[in-house]
Amino acid sequence: MNIKTCRAIVTGGASGLGEATVRNIVKNGGKALIVDLSEERAKRLKEELGENVYYTLTDVTKEEEVKAAVDYGYEQFGEINTVVNCAGIGIAAKLLGRKGVHELDLFSKVIAINLIGTFNVIRLAAERMIQNEANEFGERGVIINTASVAAFEGQIGQAAYSASKGGIVSMTLPIARELAAYGIRVMTIAPGLFHTPMFDSLPEEARTSLGKMVPFPSRLGFPEEYAMLTESIMTNPMLNGETIRLDGGIRMQPR
Repeated sequence: MNIKTCRAIVTGGASGLGEATVRNIVKNGGKALIVDLSEERAKRLKEELGENVYYTLTDVTKEEEVKAAVDYGYEQFGEINTVVNCAGIGIAAKLLGRKGVHELDLFSKVIAINLIGTFNVIRLAAERMIQNEANEFGERGVIINTASVAAFEGQIGQAAYSASKGGIVSMTLPIARELAAYGIRVMTIAPGLFHTPMFDSLPEEARTSLGKMVPFPSRLGFPEEYAMLTESIMTNPMLNGETIRLDGGIRMQPR
């Protein structure tokens, strides 16, 4: 997939990893549709990046809203050949905490947004992608999901988050195998500790301390580094059906 011809839907594209991905696509000549619930940030990003960026307020857990977003992207671009799923939430809660047992609704919410939301976008975007004309490699599209190292080394308090991200990892291969018949690749990135809005509420000292946990480079990852990997996945047709850790070699401890 040549990034210049990239016509992408980026969920969670108004901030963090998604925003960096949108910026990178547009910088390299592609076009992107921001699918997000943050209207202010999405509007500001569109105004900054110009005519190759669009946005739509969409809840990724809602079938009709995602259908409408995919249709809108198709109307603007003529085709959708790339999806980058970055929409997600991170909520920490112990199974047995000071305030009582883990709320079932909280667990369900994390699964709904992170896992079901990702699947919802994949299935509805793929339905449109299979109509694309194949390129010289026989490729019609690429789908990139965002998991987390928590899928492999979940910490205490991350039962819901780890389950949601582990689900994304586990469904990558079967979906890639199915969509291979249509020339659509499916990959997942599992980031480690990245400086996203989730960390903005922490003091600088705390962020530095977290960064020192990373073997090398001993710092939080930059969203731009996530975007660099999405570009590599887009442009390398042999990358398919796999989860790539992007973590500086970190292995998370129990707490």
